Amino acid sequence: MVSEAGSATSPRPGDRPRVAIVTCAEIPLLEADDQLVLPALADLGVDAEPVVWDDPAADWAAYDLVVLRSPWDYAQRHDEFLAWASGVPSLVNPVETVAWNTDKRYLAELAAAGLPVTPTTFLAPGDSWTPPAGEYVIKPAVSAGSRDTGRYGPSDAAQAIAHVQRLQAAGRITMVQPYLPAVDSYGETALLFFADPETGRLAYSHAIRKGPMLTGPDEGLETLYKPEEITPRVPTAAERAVGEAVVATLPTGLVYARVDLIPDERGNPLLVELELTEPSVFMLHDEGAAARLAAAITWAI
Repeated sequence: MVSEAGSATSPRPGDRPRVAIVTCAEIPLLEADDQLVLPALADLGVDAEPVVWDDPAADWAAYDLVVLRSPWDYAQRHDEFLAWASGVPSLVNPVETVAWNTDKRYLAELAAAGLPVTPTTFLAPGDSWTPPAGEYVIKPAVSAGSRDTGRYGPSDAAQAIAHVQRLQAAGRITMVQPYLPAVDSYGETALLFFADPETGRLAYSHAIRKGPMLTGPDEGLETLYKPEEITPRVPTAAERAVGEAVVATLPTGLVYARVDLIPDERGNPLLVELELTEPSVFMLHDEGAAARLAAAITWAI
């Protein structure tokens, strides 16, 4: 707890629980979506406030729980972010999950476990690579907000090779995935799961549709993330089944998860990403979502 004079104190017995909602310096007061959880937590007797993850004045031990929400600049400072997370008490989702989930090579593990994952090739800095046929996506394995991400086709080979070489020269793992055409018409489905306060297990909350975002080769991004076109969606039975199957593989103790799916050419949902660290949860698009997330956070205290 930080007093008005700026000195740090510890929580006192009998105080209302205090929760830090972790963000980054670019959005110190949280996105409008994440702000919804603050009054929802207050209704449950919990005092919550946004805190920037790399603020040297932050006293993380003063909080009963530290909830990762929008530290979206972590990808450029991955090692520093993980070192910070490892020193934060009462972090959710837990640091072990954060370390695993912030490197998208987890997709290979999920594919090996039999889950329907978008086919992905991972390239180490020294690997050679030839562009595939058709359309495909290139991005770093550690990334957020569609930064350093591009869509390429047969006429873009030189730009694609330059993109891969740029990432490799920076010592980054590169991933290449086929571009799934259904995203242009059907879109991407994101299923949100929050911890059930009765059982502590992740339970389905709501879903949204995300419109297509990649229009061509990577041209750089000056902002934290690309703008998104979001609308509510009722997921299909097949999407729910894949989402539940993915969540069933996860450890206990998680407060939230987001499962991102795009149909393949036969309409079968494929996992694009599993977000366990800092996903947007789109509470503005579901009336009860803020209350459900607040209840999940309260369960974890």
